[in-house]
Amino acid sequence: MAPGDRSAQAPGDRASGGGETAQTLDRGLRLLHLVADAPGGLTVTEAANRLGIGRAAVYRLVGALTGHGMLRRDGEGRLRLGAGVLHLARRAQPLLAEGALPALRRLAEQAGATAHLTVVEGGEGVAIAVVEPSWTSFHVAYRTGARHPLERGAAGRAILAGRSGAAGPVSSAGELQSGAYGVAAPVLGVPGLEASVGVVALAPLDTGAVGAQVLAAAEAIATALA
Repeated sequence: MAPGDRSAQAPGDRASGGGETAQTLDRGLRLLHLVADAPGGLTVTEAANRLGIGRAAVYRLVGALTGHGMLRRDGEGRLRLGAGVLHLARRAQPLLAEGALPALRRLAEQAGATAHLTVVEGGEGVAIAVVEPSWTSFHVAYRTGARHPLERGAAGRAILAGRSGAAGPVSSAGELQSGAYGVAAPVLGVPGLEASVGVVALAPLDTGAVGAQVLAAAEAIATALA
């Protein structure tokens, strides 16, 4: 091998380089998850302690992730998610909606109510897929892209319940719209996804029967997206 010829590296050398790359990628992804789970952001020291690595290594990760818009530093220097994460999330939403549509259609027809898939974006619930029943005379018109606080409405509260591992169902009455009733359940078991599936109607819903239908839809969507 000629001096400086990198094309003939020993297999062990190539494996070592690949292992270091995989470790760096793993640390970067773990850092993103840590920041995402910290509402108040993280300092570099806090991130280093939680990752079990040195501050210098965290600074390198932050530099790369900031360059791609995945992280940003706020006015106090704390690490927060960057706009690049939202961009990726929005690009993924059509794929999520497509995977959920079959289960939403079944749910809307079974319950005779408007079915929807809601995901978390920017600390709020956002409806990314809505299906209306075909056989009812009247039903709720629920707009794709509608946003609401997670603390209000069945969809948002189901997501909050899912954070603690509770599978639902959750019901609500008139919390987002006067005269509207909702039942929702979290979509669990899909890494990186916080979502719920539910229905909304103009009359009170049978929580037992509709709740079972919503839970079945949530499980079907989780299977489709996993």
